[in-house]
Amino acid sequence: MEIYSPDEDSWLLADTVKNFLSKNSPKKILEIGSGSGFQLQNLKKLGIKKQNIFSCDTNPNAVKHCRELGFNCIESNLFQNICGKFHIVLFNPPYLPDDKREPKNSKLATTGGKNGSEIINEFLKSAKSHLEKNSKIFLLTSSLTKGIKWNRFKKRKIASKKLFFEEIYVWELKIN
Repeated sequence: MEIYSPDEDSWLLADTVKNFLSKNSPKKILEIGSGSGFQLQNLKKLGIKKQNIFSCDTNPNAVKHCRELGFNCIESNLFQNICGKFHIVLFNPPYLPDDKREPKNSKLATTGGKNGSEIINEFLKSAKSHLEKNSKIFLLTSSLTKGIKWNRFKKRKIASKKLFFEEIYVWELKIN
């Protein structure tokens, strides 16, 4: 199974997190879907201690790779094997609607279900039980993603980037 490599969405999320964390220093951060470890390395460069950075991925190769980089990473489908609560949760999910023309090997990293929101909706259902008081989620979505159920999260668009066929957004979510 191939490891997801950083792309425009990864860079947008990293820049957004950098802007937020320059003003605040959270205690515990979780990244759902660590892929290549790009966000984890970004957090470390921002001065977050490795022992305060946690991550997971469904891809065992990504988990192994992130562990080799020295990060705490476990195999988990969303919050399935995650214990504890966090101050910041990052998630750059598969967010595109199903496209029958897309090659099967790239769908795992890009396709979030029929509407693009199915994985995001599963994430949002479970997220609240893993958040500390006054915590935040940074979630990336696309203008092509339809049917997100925000589950009473207070949302604010804090970054966006136009690409040739879509616009991508980073949302800051807080418990409402």
